[in-house]
Amino acid sequence: MDSINIKKLAEALNLSTSTISRAFRDNSDINGATKARILAKAKELNYQPNHYASNLREQKSKTIAVIVPELANNYFSQAIHGIERVARENGYHILIYVTDDDYKKEVTFIRHLHNGRADGIVMSVSGEANDHNYLNKFGSKRLPLVFFDRIYEDIDTPRVITNDYNSSFLATEHLIEQGCSRIAYLVVNKSLSIGKTRMQGYLDALAKHQIPFEENLIVDCSNSYEENSIIIKQALTQLKPDGVFTSVERLAFATYYACYDLNINIPKDLKVISFSSLEIAPLLNPSLTTITQPATEIGEEAAKLLFTILDDHADKNLPNEVVLESKIIKRNSTING
Repeated sequence: MDSINIKKLAEALNLSTSTISRAFRDNSDINGATKARILAKAKELNYQPNHYASNLREQKSKTIAVIVPELANNYFSQAIHGIERVARENGYHILIYVTDDDYKKEVTFIRHLHNGRADGIVMSVSGEANDHNYLNKFGSKRLPLVFFDRIYEDIDTPRVITNDYNSSFLATEHLIEQGCSRIAYLVVNKSLSIGKTRMQGYLDALAKHQIPFEENLIVDCSNSYEENSIIIKQALTQLKPDGVFTSVERLAFATYYACYDLNINIPKDLKVISFSSLEIAPLLNPSLTTITQPATEIGEEAAKLLFTILDDHADKNLPNEVVLESKIIKRNSTING
């Protein structure tokens, strides 16, 4: 049988192609019985509407791009799940781009997306970025953009974040309450907005409890597992901390591995707390105390902000900040059993 197109389906039903098109777009101005007849005939003739062609006519891709620094982190997987759910409810698909914390990749992706691949962007920024002005160079032609989690403070665009300062303050205070006085703070990029905010919470908690700040207890780590293994073992051996606060979950894993190799007992010799959305945190040995961000909700809120701009043609540069709360879940890595 010849492939069926919208014109042939319209002829078979003695209807106009625009009526057929409206039925598939679920327009409210089409009679219910007519719509049912069209859908039944389409099924019978195995007709599939070409949404891509109709999107081209509307000058919409019906796609939003999601740019994240990594996928290995459980947090980003959950956030993407939230974004995809909202996108699907709005009849959109998502394209996922991973920067691997590489600023050049981020710039390349953004420029590529301005060629019509997507109608809007939800992004958690890369860790290496220094000059963010490339985002302003698009001017009024810049695609609607929403930041989540990691943001550029100097770019005015809607963003969804968590109260990282408060979470870091409470996490550090929890370690102090458990008897820690030499708390190492492990961070991947302390110059990034999220790194600075989390570090400030750590510093202020030390100050509140009159614990002197030691610069060398802030340990700059990397994105490489091998490098982190060396950096963390060195820090544990030379600095001899009694508490470790890690800003991202992979550094908590690296700390666990280092303690195992160095025969350091968690939590007797060292207490560990980390930002993490890892569902298996309770199953680690010992179970990991976490600051857990509402990752799926963050993704949903970021996507909702983007669709507010897409649907209402609002000002793309409208600053709009949504702040969600994380929660500390205390487990055995910080509590002596």
